[in-house]
Amino acid sequence: MPDVLNALVVLFIVLDPVGVAWMFTLLTARLDSGRQRRMAVRGVMLATIIMFVFFFLGDGLLRWMGISLPAFRIAGGILLFLLSLEMVFARQSGLRSTTMGEQQEAEQRQDISVFPLAFPLLAGPGALTTVLLMAGQVDNVTEQLYMSGVIIVICSITLVSLLLARPISVLLGETGANVISRLLGLVLAALAVQYVIDGIRQSFFV
Repeated sequence: MPDVLNALVVLFIVLDPVGVAWMFTLLTARLDSGRQRRMAVRGVMLATIIMFVFFFLGDGLLRWMGISLPAFRIAGGILLFLLSLEMVFARQSGLRSTTMGEQQEAEQRQDISVFPLAFPLLAGPGALTTVLLMAGQVDNVTEQLYMSGVIIVICSITLVSLLLARPISVLLGETGANVISRLLGLVLAALAVQYVIDGIRQSFFV
C-alpha cells in the first residue's frame, strides 16, 4: 500500500499553494478578477494534465532510459532537498522560478496560464520529480487510483488558493508567505533526506 499521507504532504509542500498565490497576484496585478480566474483555472488544469502524464508514463520512461527507481529516489531526494533550501532561505534558485528575462516577459503577457503558471510554478521539476516518485510506489490499479486522488486533491487546493489569491496576499503579505514557506521547507528537507536514505537502502542493502 503506498504512503498516501506522505505523498499528500510532499506534493502540497512542493506546489506551495500559498507561495504560488502570492506570485500569481504579482503577475496578474493589472488584470481584472474575471481574467485572473480564467487563467487560474487554465493553468491548474494544464499543470494537472502534465503531472498525470508523468505519473502514468514516467516509470516506463525511466526503464527505457535504464534508470532504476532507487537511483531516481536518490536523485529526486537531492532535488527536493535543494528545493527545500530555496523555501527555507526564501531564495529563488531556478527549480521553481523564472529568470529575470522570463519574468519580464511574463509580466508583459496577457495570459500567463501556460507560462509561467503551469510551468514552472506548478508543474516544475520538483513537482514532476515528486509525481514520478509517487508512481514508483504503486503496484496495482487500486494504488494507482489512490495516488491519482492525491494529485487531484492537491491541484484542487492549489486552484482554490489561486482563486483566493488577492485576499490571501493581503492577509499574509510577503513576510507571512515567506514564514509559511520556510516552515514547509523544513518539513520537505526531512522528507527529502528520507527519500535519499530509502534509495541508498534499496540500492545496497536489499
